[in-house]
Parts: sequence; C-alpha cells; structure tokens
Amino acid sequence: MSAKPSANFSANLHALGAIFLWASLAALGVALQHVPPFLLTGVALLIGSLLALPAVLRNPQVWRIPASTLLMGVYGLFGFHFLLFIALRHAPAVEANLVNYLWPLLIVVMAPLFLPGLRLRAVHVLAALLGFGGAAVAILGSRSGDSAAGGWYWGYLPAMASAFIWSSYSLMTRRVAAFPTTAIGLFGLVSGLLSLLCHALMEPATALSAQDMGLLAVMGLGPLGAAFFLWDKALKLGDARQIGILSYLTPLGSTALLMVVSGRSFSWSIGLAALMIVGAAVLGTLSKSPD
Repeated sequence: MSAKPSANFSANLHALGAIFLWASLAALGVALQHVPPFLLTGVALLIGSLLALPAVLRNPQVWRIPASTLLMGVYGLFGFHFLLFIALRHAPAVEANLVNYLWPLLIVVMAPLFLPGLRLRAVHVLAALLGFGGAAVAILGSRSGDSAAGGWYWGYLPAMASAFIWSSYSLMTRRVAAFPTTAIGLFGLVSGLLSLLCHALMEPATALSAQDMGLLAVMGLGPLGAAFFLWDKALKLGDARQIGILSYLTPLGSTALLMVVSGRSFSWSIGLAALMIVGAAVLGTLSKSPD
C-alpha cells in the first residue's frame, strides 16, 4: 500500500533534508582525497554515530536489534561510502559522482522486487528515465567539455557498485523487522570501527591536520551522520518510488558544488540536466498511486 498523502509529504521533507546534506559529500571527499579511504570512512562514520548518543543514553534498548539487521546496515553504510571514495580517487570526480548517482534509478526500478506491495507504474518509469537521462546528459556534456576527462576509468566500476549497494540497502530497510531510526547510529558505529580496523591492517599510518579533522567533523555530522537518520525516516514514512525519483536532485546539487570547488565552468549540459532532473522529481512526487 502507498503511504498516506500527509505521510508522503513528511517523507519528502525528510528526504530533501538528506539530499541537501548529501550534495556536499563528493566535494568533501575530493577535499580529503589525500586521506586514506578506510581512515576517512571510519572517522566520519564514528563522528556521525555520535548523533544517536543522547537517545541511547536515555534508553539503551534502542540499539537491541537482530544481527541480520545490523549486517544490513554495515553493508549499506560501510560498503557504499568506501566504494564511493575509491571511485573518486580513480576517475574524474564529476563523472564518477554522477555514475554513483544511478542509485535513485535503481531504487525506482527495483522497488517492486524488494517491496511486494508496490507496482512499477508508467509514470514512475517515465520519471526515472527522465532523471537518468539528465544524469547522462551531465556526464556526456562534462566529458566533451574537458578532454582530460575522456575515456574509460576503472573507477567507474566501484561507482556503479556503490550505487547498487545504496539502492538495495535502502529498499532492504523496508524488508527487515521494524527497527528504530536511532539504530542508524549503531550501523555507523560498527561500520566506522570496521573501517578503522581495515585502515590499521591495510593502509599506511596518516597524521590528520586540524583542517582535516574539521572537514571530517563536517562530513560526519552532515552527509555521513544526520543525512542517514533523515533518509531512514523518509523511507519509513513514504513511497520508495517517489523518494527514489526525488533523489535525482542529489546529483544535480552535488555536481554543481563539485564544479564550483574544482573550478570547472558550468555548461549547457548542466543546465539541461537540471531541467530534466527537476522535471523528473516533480513528475514522480506529484504522481498519485492507487497501490
């Protein structure tokens, strides 16, 4: 069954909050690209998990969840971000970021596979394809305007893998037994500790500067912290198909910010991509679903 209109509105507001925060993730990742990826992921996730601390101190039972649910959370948080940071190191940042943002399309098309009560209607397919087309226009346009970004980079593979991980994780949160949103903090804590263990075993020791710690704090409290809690609340309240389409606003904001910080000029392709992606979001979120 679809969520009620009021619940969908609240879900979309929560999703927009997460989208706003995630728009800064790739730019922060590029600014911290000198930090080993396991260390980067681990520190940021541990900082983000602190947001759940007040609720846990009031009621420790909120972190009593099945092991399978915890594994799902580690799969999503650890797997997605580690692969994204790897991709940003081995492919042009703008292009890798946009490939990664195929996850909204995957959420839309895979929703009926993970959530039996949903059907994939024509309006959802149309909106998802429009959003996908917008991302493709931005990718092709930015590559044609920058000869150094042409060709294939193996970093696109982890970008695609991270897209699948996040879309499947997002849908699986609706398949497992209900868990409190506060448990997202436990996902981040375990994922962060796992990342730091991998750093100790596989990466060289790295000293972090005060500026690095400041950027990591921003990343942990924002796109790797509060955004997760907002996203989980959105998925609990709303229609995964509509939220997936709305999420195409993320690559638009993220790519624009990346271009600003990297000094790359805006092009006609980004303008066209913006119109297509915003159109897809409006079409998807305004659609009425009988199921």
